[in-house]
Amino acid sequence: MKTVTKFGLAAALIALPSLGLAQEADTTPPIEEIGYIFTTFMFLVTGFLVMFMGAGFAMLEAGLVRQKNATMQLMKNVALFAIAAIMYYLVGYNLMYPGDGWTVLNVIGAFGTAVMEPVGLADTETDLTYASVGSDFFFQLMFCATTCSIVSGTLAERIKLWPFLIFCVVLAGFLYPIQASWKWGGGFLNEAGFLDFAGSTVVHSVGGWCALTGALILGPRIGKYKNGTVTPFPGSNLTLATLGTFILWLGWFGFNGGSQLYMDTAANVADISRIFANTNTAAAGGAIAAMILTQILYKKPDLTMVLNGALAGLVSITAEPLTPGLGAATIIGAIGGILAVLAVPMLDKLKIDDVVGAIPVHLVCGIWGTIAVVFTNGDATIGAQLYGIITVGIFTLVASAVVWLILKVIVGLRVSEEDEIMGLDMAELGMEAYPEFSKG
Repeated sequence: MKTVTKFGLAAALIALPSLGLAQEADTTPPIEEIGYIFTTFMFLVTGFLVMFMGAGFAMLEAGLVRQKNATMQLMKNVALFAIAAIMYYLVGYNLMYPGDGWTVLNVIGAFGTAVMEPVGLADTETDLTYASVGSDFFFQLMFCATTCSIVSGTLAERIKLWPFLIFCVVLAGFLYPIQASWKWGGGFLNEAGFLDFAGSTVVHSVGGWCALTGALILGPRIGKYKNGTVTPFPGSNLTLATLGTFILWLGWFGFNGGSQLYMDTAANVADISRIFANTNTAAAGGAIAAMILTQILYKKPDLTMVLNGALAGLVSITAEPLTPGLGAATIIGAIGGILAVLAVPMLDKLKIDDVVGAIPVHLVCGIWGTIAVVFTNGDATIGAQLYGIITVGIFTLVASAVVWLILKVIVGLRVSEEDEIMGLDMAELGMEAYPEFSKG
């Protein structure tokens, strides 16, 4: 054995000079290609983190609805993600990044050619100073799908499956990318100085506005508001809801971190690290603030409020996760958690039935987070921030209301009273999430 080892060592030593020559012959990739590689890799990794948020939304919603509606929420979350993937490919991506301008006709004409470089970058003049188009498309798609997920939870337990999915077709293909182009596509909001780093307004408030209009048109669940009192409908599985929250918390590192858009220098990598830290502490601030506030208001801490408090903190920091310090990020998140807790009874007073609390978390805190940018980013102005909030809000309110009303007239939005009482799992899908626990 020792003799073999000696011969092997000798052979290796003899081979070293030739290895050295081979290494010297290799050419180091140019610096722009290295940046291209790392930024592309960042988009792919952070993109699948955001994709995993789809599982978070599914678990959160399935846990917060009643047992008889859990399967429906799981179905909607899988279906809406698939719909977003197809619609964003067909029209959404080109509407969001139109270049010199866009029309619906020329975007539809780009079917099958909207994204992706040729295999191996052959015969192409790819811009190696940024990232692959495929990775950018993949990353941006996840934000589009997230917007649809936000709407799902608010309208749970009484909306028909197919009208909801048709709405997702319109939202993912047209409503979301059109308004996103105004900021992230270099449009007029970007030129006006409106700042929204990762989408407190562009993603979260848009989902919140769509949820709000849908809830107003759809109406509350049967028995939710009766004789001036609010009847609580406890969720079926708080274990799942907690798991969903942690998944969303994890996915948010991709959501905010990937929005740095570059990982080609040490400075960008350091900024991504700072974004991760701020994102995490904002969520923590929101959770702690919600826990303390519910203890004060209700004499006991409310787990569902704490879960939404963490999410509220995440939404609040999304508009500007880079420039705050850890202390400021914690405060921004904590204020978001407080606002989410206070907004729930306010909605109940208005008889707006939001099953999972998406409107307080994504709309209210999306607005707060966008305004909060002015406190830590010297380039932000309150005028530009309010301009962006109001412009996107009006557009989304009107456009989504039109779509909801058209669907209500043509196919109907709400299930029958009998089906709602039975539960959408059996009425719409014919299957249950927990069949062993069903009555009868």
